Amino acid sequence: MTLVKFANGQKSRAVNPFFSDVFDSILNDSFLSDKLSTRVPAVNIAETENEFQIELAAPGLKKEDFKISVDKNVLSISADKKTENVEEGKKFSKREYSYNSFTRSFTLPEVADQGKIEAEYTDGILKLNVAKKEEAKIQSREIAVK
Repeated sequence: MTLVKFANGQKSRAVNPFFSDVFDSILNDSFLSDKLSTRVPAVNIAETENEFQIELAAPGLKKEDFKISVDKNVLSISADKKTENVEEGKKFSKREYSYNSFTRSFTLPEVADQGKIEAEYTDGILKLNVAKKEEAKIQSREIAVK
């Protein structure tokens, strides 16, 4: 059995510099690395006495990019955005297409009123308010001791 060692760094470039440069440019390409990384917006969920509040961080989108739906007791939030960057130079034209999309789904509790869901998109934050059913709201009262 033969043991083959691969040198890291400059020595491997001396053997075949073209081979190393091709793989370095492919593996370190920002366009490719952006596509390989998954992007799911961060979410904050809070509960108050009257409602559930969901905040989703999605900067760079427009309110028209979002699709919000409720199916049975599952709230789904999705967004699709397609952008095109064009750079024109002296002897070349470079085009990069970018297509970003995500979907987040949340199971609503039984106390949520699916008919009273409001959404607002401001400063890169999508805010949803899901009202609670009247019977689920906490009724506070004092109980007299007899």
